[in-house]
Amino acid sequence: MRPLDWVVMFAWLAFIVGYGLYRGRGSNTVDGFLLAHRSMPWYAMGLSIMATQASAVTFISTTGQSYTDGMRFVQLYLGLPLAMVVLSATAVPIFHRAKVYTAYEYLEQRFDMKTRALVSAIFLIQRGLAAGLSLYAPALVLSVILGWPDRGTTVLMGLLIVTYTAFGGNKAVTWADVQQMLLISCALVLALFMAVHLMPKSVSWSDALTLAGMSKRLNAIDLRFDWDDRYNLWSGVIGGMFLALAYFGCDQSQVQRYLTGKSIAQSRLSLIFNAMAKLPMQFFILFIGAMVFVLFIFDKPPLLFHPVELKNVQSDARYPAVQRRYDEAFDQRKQAAEDYLVADRAGSAEGKEQSRRRFESAQAELNAAHSAGEQLVSKDFNDTNFIFLSFVTQYLPVGAVGLIIAVIFTAAMSSTSGEINSLAAVTVIDLYQRHIKKDASDRHYLTASRWATLFWGMYAVGFAQFGSNFGALVEAVNIIGSLFYGGLLGVFVLAFFFKRVGPNGAFWGVIVGEVVIFAAHFFTNIAYLWYNVVGCVVVIAAGVMVSRVFDKPGSSGAALARA
Repeated sequence: MRPLDWVVMFAWLAFIVGYGLYRGRGSNTVDGFLLAHRSMPWYAMGLSIMATQASAVTFISTTGQSYTDGMRFVQLYLGLPLAMVVLSATAVPIFHRAKVYTAYEYLEQRFDMKTRALVSAIFLIQRGLAAGLSLYAPALVLSVILGWPDRGTTVLMGLLIVTYTAFGGNKAVTWADVQQMLLISCALVLALFMAVHLMPKSVSWSDALTLAGMSKRLNAIDLRFDWDDRYNLWSGVIGGMFLALAYFGCDQSQVQRYLTGKSIAQSRLSLIFNAMAKLPMQFFILFIGAMVFVLFIFDKPPLLFHPVELKNVQSDARYPAVQRRYDEAFDQRKQAAEDYLVADRAGSAEGKEQSRRRFESAQAELNAAHSAGEQLVSKDFNDTNFIFLSFVTQYLPVGAVGLIIAVIFTAAMSSTSGEINSLAAVTVIDLYQRHIKKDASDRHYLTASRWATLFWGMYAVGFAQFGSNFGALVEAVNIIGSLFYGGLLGVFVLAFFFKRVGPNGAFWGVIVGEVVIFAAHFFTNIAYLWYNVVGCVVVIAAGVMVSRVFDKPGSSGAALARA
């Protein structure tokens, strides 16, 4: 980066941290630290929910996912609007009226202590792992920009995020997110503009779309039904809806956002806002990846997008042969793309088909050469997460690079700080206060919340050390979530809608559901989005059956459920 980029990046970082801490002043009670005194308006909650999701993983990995696999990943979000409507009618009023700090407090009111403890532990495991992956993403930034080791930088980022979270609390995180979403929107528009602007003058906007379509990078909707296919219309609408229901309705990192609302109506509006805005935002981000792919049809990308690893492998005796293979495949692909455009303008269907086949053959050879380059690093190395960063650092003008990097850094701060704040909330409210120190002062629990923040920050840093082994990080985050979300969603469905189910049914239903989910993951090829559906259904079925045998009438908290 050049001096102006550093100035832009550090100026924004200083502003966002200072602004968040300024808005977060007064968070000197547990209620203020964890729930911002339940004072947030709908737009602040809505933007904060989006910013928490728009982590560094979103910018770094989602664009890379589109570059390598097209836009079909957007189908993951097709069920989200439906989920937002359902949660607005169910979870929001139930949690608000129960006056809980965490979603899992409600489970004890509805069932019993052991169910609350079990589900709290499940949340802590899955969200702690996801926080580690979210923290690893900004380390990629420093490794690309500065050549620093990515593992060492996770420690530095973890210290900054923990400090920010421990002092500012949820109110600081939420208001900082509002400003961040404004910058994110500007950065996305700038990235797309530059990807299109940098294409050869002979390639028009319609040509770029034509090539993106021909190369299957605009394959946003797949109508085929296939259990083993991760992204199609059916897995997106059904599996994606269940994933969104679990994430927004059962994951404390999101529930805590709308628990800060001034009223039920304000919290509902925040979710409806996300129902309308989230899908277009993800489509836009994926589209950027598709346009970067088209740009790199004409402007040759490096054999490896990670500059440090590329420099390292150049001393390998096998490197020259792999690079020659890559160069030849690139030239063949470029020529096929140019011939395809000529045939398209001439209206020659036969010419287009011949060029398309040559393009696909060259693309397959290019992918094979790229994979061979990855193997020169190690058998587990995956280059997907470095694609967008390579584009940013090599192609964007001075100042704009600093802007994009600032967005990625603050996105990491927002998502990880929100996750750590929710992990601290569950640790203190659901475990420490409930089982260890039941009658301490508010100041004691506030101090405990800060220590819990420190612990989970260290936990995230530790797990982040393994981030390079997870491939596309955006997929890894959703896979980890899907291993647990079916169980979480199932127990809350039992709590909300099955009034006759008691505590034993709920407890053992979750356990059986998790066993089935992990069995599906390790012993079948079912796409991970279906884990959410399978897990939820199994929890409900097992919960109903167990409760009929082992729960006495009147033990299910039916009175609370009716309320």
